[in-house]
Amino acid sequence: MATQEPSPPSSMESNKPGFPKKILGNKLEDKHLCNCCHNILRRPFQAQCGHRFCSYCFNRTVSNGPQKCNACIKEDIFEDPTSILKQGCAFPDNAVRREVENLPAVCINESCTWKGSIKEYEMNHEGKCEFMIIPCPSCKERIRFNEQERHNERECPERTLNCKYCKEPFHFKNIKAHDEICPKYPMICEGCAKKKIPREKYVDHIKFCSKFRTPCRFHVVGCDMSVEKEKIHDHERAYAYEHLNLLLHYIMGMKVSMEGLQPQGLEVAGHKLVELQQSLKELEARVSQLSTTSSGPPVQGAAAAAASSSSSSSGPPGPPASVPLPPPPTLPPTLSVSTSFTPLPSSVGAALELQLHSEKTKVAELGRRCTELEVKAGTFENVVCVLNREVERFATTMEASNRQHKLDQDKIEALSNKVRQLERTVGLKDLTVAEMEGRLREMSATTFDGVFIWRISDFAKKRQDAIAGRAPAMFSPAFYTSKYGYKMCLRIYLNGDGTGRGSHLSLFFVVMRGLSDALLKWPFNQKVTLMLLDQSNREHIIDAFRPDVTSSSFQRPVSEMNIASGCPLFCPLSKLDGKNTYIRDDTIFIKAIVDLTGL
Repeated sequence: MATQEPSPPSSMESNKPGFPKKILGNKLEDKHLCNCCHNILRRPFQAQCGHRFCSYCFNRTVSNGPQKCNACIKEDIFEDPTSILKQGCAFPDNAVRREVENLPAVCINESCTWKGSIKEYEMNHEGKCEFMIIPCPSCKERIRFNEQERHNERECPERTLNCKYCKEPFHFKNIKAHDEICPKYPMICEGCAKKKIPREKYVDHIKFCSKFRTPCRFHVVGCDMSVEKEKIHDHERAYAYEHLNLLLHYIMGMKVSMEGLQPQGLEVAGHKLVELQQSLKELEARVSQLSTTSSGPPVQGAAAAAASSSSSSSGPPGPPASVPLPPPPTLPPTLSVSTSFTPLPSSVGAALELQLHSEKTKVAELGRRCTELEVKAGTFENVVCVLNREVERFATTMEASNRQHKLDQDKIEALSNKVRQLERTVGLKDLTVAEMEGRLREMSATTFDGVFIWRISDFAKKRQDAIAGRAPAMFSPAFYTSKYGYKMCLRIYLNGDGTGRGSHLSLFFVVMRGLSDALLKWPFNQKVTLMLLDQSNREHIIDAFRPDVTSSSFQRPVSEMNIASGCPLFCPLSKLDGKNTYIRDDTIFIKAIVDLTGL
């Protein structure tokens, strides 16, 4: 078999494998299958060995160098070099291509009733079926092709919206988070109930709002009431007794914390009192001992002590010194004691009397202080009892307030739920009203004579939306050939579609499903004239066509509307740039005329 250099495939040929087997309407033959992908051949190439491949499959196979033909190996007819696949060893098999393209085909998408040839499927239906399942480019959800626009506008959680307050863009799923930080979000003052206060000005508003509730000045000592600014003085006058009780409780708590060591001080004073009493008893015992010994002879050596004592007192007279006497010495029983005593001088007795009087005075003072401390302790205990009763009363009041607060919170939650439910209901009603208004506008623009003029305002903005991909296409309101005639509409791409994308304005005619379709003649075969009106009535841009009765675009619609058909190169965009007579006041007019001959 002769070889020749293959013609380079187009981008469409090189990027698609074979057609799926399910589209074939009759029995499948092996000669129509690709030996690589095992689907129906698309742009078939025949290799030197005789096996056929899709153009895409063959180029992919040999892209990494010469390869052995797997079909030859499987059929056990491998022959070198004939069975080696490489660049330049295959040629387009146009005969088989024509056979494949003329095979009957059906659409594999569920609910689609399209039928035709494989050639028509590739040119007019593949990738354009309204029932085709495609992933949303934003959220990856799988949706039907004809529901893509509605999904992007209403359902996609990743769609971008503009805040109606601050005009900043954000994702739909972040709408609640944006409302929490939006500086222009309208807020309601809790005091004066003023509405629509921007969040960025709310703090300044409540600083000067006389109705705003602020904490009581006694909240540091326990008052938990919030009062309107203009009524704060009335509150302080009305609750003066409660505030004083709270203040007393607070001060007493501080005093108790500062005098927490007072019971320990009383205990120390008691110990000191006992020690003084013991010292007093010892002094009395010594005095009585000295008084007893003063009537008999003193022990030897006592005279010297008395003489030294009298010599020390021979100076100028003065108050006697309070000198404690040492305890009497304890003699061992084996020692002999002299029985000669001398009388005790009177000055020593006077000194002992003065010391005893001083100690008694100290004991009396300590007793008086202990009594005062006991009285104060009793007073403090009474105050603490009163304060405890006040605390218990306050705790009871607080418990009742908490119960009431909980009931109020439950009521507020129930009311909030009702408000949210009403907001949802209002939102649904708003959507219904918007849909009814849209239908009313469509009905007011509907014509029944086959002639329709479509006014498109805000042309510059809508064209920018089309260039940015936000709204590439627009549909006109429906119009009819008669009251019970064909239902039609126009579809326009302000930035072009298909071969006219970015360079032309594309205009298409769409046959829609109507209530009287069962009474009409199908396929639709009336001449259609499309016009872009020159608003100076000089040079209209006109294009006309007669429908191809074999095209699915003009058969009886089985869905809401058929595939659009018309003029992708209707008007060069260069004619609409700069100064022109087609755009005035940012508005253009499109006119459609359907020939009613034969109806």
